[in-house]
Amino acid sequence: MRQIVLDTETTGLEWQQGHRVIEIGCVEIVGRKLTGRRFHCYLNPGREIDPGAQAVHGITAEFLADKPRFGEIAVELIDVIRGAELVIHNAAFDVGFLDNELGLLGMAPLAEVCGGVVDTLKLAKELNPGKRASLDVLCERHGIDNSGRTLHGALLDAELLAEVYLAMTRGQESLVMDLDLPPAAPETGNGSPAERVPLRVLCANEDELAAHEKLLDEITREAKGRCVWRPVVEGGAGV
Repeated sequence: MRQIVLDTETTGLEWQQGHRVIEIGCVEIVGRKLTGRRFHCYLNPGREIDPGAQAVHGITAEFLADKPRFGEIAVELIDVIRGAELVIHNAAFDVGFLDNELGLLGMAPLAEVCGGVVDTLKLAKELNPGKRASLDVLCERHGIDNSGRTLHGALLDAELLAEVYLAMTRGQESLVMDLDLPPAAPETGNGSPAERVPLRVLCANEDELAAHEKLLDEITREAKGRCVWRPVVEGGAGV
């Protein structure tokens, strides 16, 4: 699995109002490991930057005056993300802006280039219903140092989001098993297979079962009646 964690900064909030992308940051993950490969650029939008947006990212029109236009880096960007799954926080925002930029050049949208999109904002809300899910909050929740993030920046935010994503999805890789290989038998000191010791099976007592049911009740309330750890009654909801 090759993934590209991507973030953008823009001149304003709505591409429909003519706002443009002014910074793109990407970091690569392969097999759930950061490879160190990055893509980063600042872009000249050819228009003013809204004061509200500038207060968020601190990028000025003067700084961007000698930077390339999106059309000059579009092919390189597509080469970076081609075939990869994109990981984006609040994906609709970034995808909307990038699809607009690509559309202005007559190029195909991201959906025809990349291998899908993971929205970490949506994922975080599914994992923690009712809780805030900004990048700063997620960094704090997962113990990731974001002390250098005084302003938004596409590359820094992509790097932080990569760590957040890996932390949020940690353990998923253990669900992937090679079913074609038989379990290896333990060996003795001389290299021959050792005799297997029978596993001891411990059943939950009544107190433990009651505590388990209480936890499932809390999960069911938080998930608004959807608890995958409870059996489903045919034709009805989980019990």
